[in-house]
Amino acid sequence: MKKVIIDPVTRIEGHAKISIYLDDTGQVSDARFHVTEFRGFEKFCEGRPLWEMPGITARICGICPVSHLLASAKAGDRILAVTIPKAAEKLRRLMNLGQIIQSHALSFFHLSAPDLLLGMDSDPQKRNVFGLIAAEPELARGGIRLRQFGQEIIEQLGGRKIHPSWAVPGGVREPLSQEGRIHIQNRIPEARTTILDALGRFKGLLNDYQKEVQTFGNFPSLFMGLVTPDGLWENYDGHIRFVDSAGNIIADKLDATDYQEFIGEAVQPDSYLKSPYYRPLGYPDQSDHCRLDSGIYRVGPLARLNICSHIGTPLADKELREFRGRGKGTVTSSFFYHYARLIEILACIERIEIMIDDPDLMSKKLRADAGINQLEGVGVSEAPRGTLFHHYQVDENGLLQKVNLVIATGQNNLAMNRTVAQIARHFIHGSEIAEGMLNRVEAGIRAFDPCLSCSTHAAGQMPLHIQLVGKDGNIVNEVWRD
Repeated sequence: MKKVIIDPVTRIEGHAKISIYLDDTGQVSDARFHVTEFRGFEKFCEGRPLWEMPGITARICGICPVSHLLASAKAGDRILAVTIPKAAEKLRRLMNLGQIIQSHALSFFHLSAPDLLLGMDSDPQKRNVFGLIAAEPELARGGIRLRQFGQEIIEQLGGRKIHPSWAVPGGVREPLSQEGRIHIQNRIPEARTTILDALGRFKGLLNDYQKEVQTFGNFPSLFMGLVTPDGLWENYDGHIRFVDSAGNIIADKLDATDYQEFIGEAVQPDSYLKSPYYRPLGYPDQSDHCRLDSGIYRVGPLARLNICSHIGTPLADKELREFRGRGKGTVTSSFFYHYARLIEILACIERIEIMIDDPDLMSKKLRADAGINQLEGVGVSEAPRGTLFHHYQVDENGLLQKVNLVIATGQNNLAMNRTVAQIARHFIHGSEIAEGMLNRVEAGIRAFDPCLSCSTHAAGQMPLHIQLVGKDGNIVNEVWRD
């Protein structure tokens, strides 16, 4: 068997590689996405006090610290067995809206827009954020400003843009100041204009990317996420819903505390990333992982738009109706993760505009005080990349005995592997492999915006080494990217 190695995969958060396996005829027989870094957060959190966990787990990533901060605090709420004050819940929601905006803006404008706007086959020396700034200065500036808007919401609440130790078991530390409220309110019109322009620009590109729409992870699967009791798009609380590719609700009103009853976690020998699956339908093996009745599921913006009944804000609901017209039952192409991110940014901006004048945001009643009342707790929240679970077991003194983190990117792991194989089968034939084809394989992974628990990014171009190895072990083709 011949093999193509893409190592490292560029413009993602963290370190990974892709292996593409060719048969004797030069056709792709399989492909794998390997996460090659190991952080060990679950293990070294053991023995730490519960109260420290939000601040510690926020350090898992510099891109999505708020996601871990909130899920951890919610797990702490369960262990304290308290209902947090209404003001604290609203403030947590506001911070999460800012987190989704800043992370989605980074993903679309900085990591994926170079492919989409400069072209999948464009010069790799220019196909990066700096090339985008040179070619599309206004759009690039708008993306930077939009991400800044989300980060400033986090900063106004938590005192810093990255790793704010603000949400705690039982509530939050500080309210929104009047100056912060005015600052956020003044930034809303510009942010709304930027995202509406980006949506129009993306939709205008779709005719040029029909092959990518059809081949970038376009297959039947389940979709999972949080919704409210009436099916409204949710990002902080609610219950778990699973929907199939036809749009049928196959499980609903599931309690996150019982996640182990409906989510299984498999371990692959060639990756540090676990492979969760929908337990009632079982782990999908090579022969059935694309069947309608297999346990493969997707989370994140694409899933959230597929499972909800509506978003609840006028502009985003209008975009949602148009978005859903591109699928039957659900939108199954992973290429549309980009589209879904832009709609979610718009939804977040509209929700912020609705809630920013709420006097509860400046309330001083922010925390429920209690001791250790339960020895186990599960916190769940919607991170930008999908549903995030924090599961803690403590002793009577509140010291962590066991920690399990079910990360959104892990839940997309099976779908990412399927996506890599689908793209490779369509675009790679024989030993001559064009750079643009390999870039499409990477771009298929970037559509999911995987966050591999690391805040390291490349400034421009990361080195890339690809080898095509024959069955006898000799190198048939080799490409270096410095």
